[in-house]
Amino acid sequence: MHTGKLGLYRLSSMQTGVRAKVDEVVLWRRLAAEFAGSAFLAATVIGSGIAASRLSPGQTGLELLENAAATAAGLFAIILMFGPVSGGHFNPVVSFADAAFGGLRWRDALAYLPAQIAGCIAGAVIANLMFASAVVSISAKDRATGPHFLSEIVATLGLVLVIFALARSGRSRSTPAAVGAYIGAAYFFTSSTSFANPAITVGRMFSDTFAGIAPASASAFIAAEVIGGALAVVLIRALYPGLTQAEAERILLSHAAAGGTRTSRSASDGTAGQTGELGQSASNPPA
Repeated sequence: MHTGKLGLYRLSSMQTGVRAKVDEVVLWRRLAAEFAGSAFLAATVIGSGIAASRLSPGQTGLELLENAAATAAGLFAIILMFGPVSGGHFNPVVSFADAAFGGLRWRDALAYLPAQIAGCIAGAVIANLMFASAVVSISAKDRATGPHFLSEIVATLGLVLVIFALARSGRSRSTPAAVGAYIGAAYFFTSSTSFANPAITVGRMFSDTFAGIAPASASAFIAAEVIGGALAVVLIRALYPGLTQAEAERILLSHAAAGGTRTSRSASDGTAGQTGELGQSASNPPA
């Protein structure tokens, strides 16, 4: 594996092929990025929803447009902020799909899950506070209908397809913009307004505002999102049978080697190589 110019964790234990304890530090660093990014995402979705309802009261279409535009732009920026550290998932479905293709360890995907959920809950609380609302207000907005369930399957399926199709075709640098554009569009072409993310679904329960969802509806949304993610994995395997682990490691922003989560051993001398801190080789500079 090519050694990146920006590598910060080239320890002697790596050179002998032994995985260093730095991996544990790196995982927590990635978890911190997933937590912070998820918090920013939830604050963006919920905060812009509150602002929209106050700026354009009674004009549902305009409120949704304002909410969608802020979410699309914010998601683009948030992925760029935290992606070089953790991959910028902020979504358990994306993390587990990445693990299914070998781009992320299963144990790391499992660790990402609580960080993403906790981050989204924290972001909801922050959004409430920023608009002088109750710190926590459980949403009463019922969204559990058949069309909404189908919409969440479609929304999540499309999101995962966008991410991995770009990785497979070597266009990962475009993924932050493409993900933001897709989610912004899906606010309007799905009746559910495209949550497409179990973590943000949980977070939205804690704000009884424009973007909220009642706990009774959240379970149906999460089930639909899991189904959509599973269908996406099957479809990606059919459409892109040559998807490699290296390509999976570059979804959203290259991450699997950030700080040393992947090492390779030379058959001749047993030495290990490592990509740079930003998860990029010298021939593949950061996006």
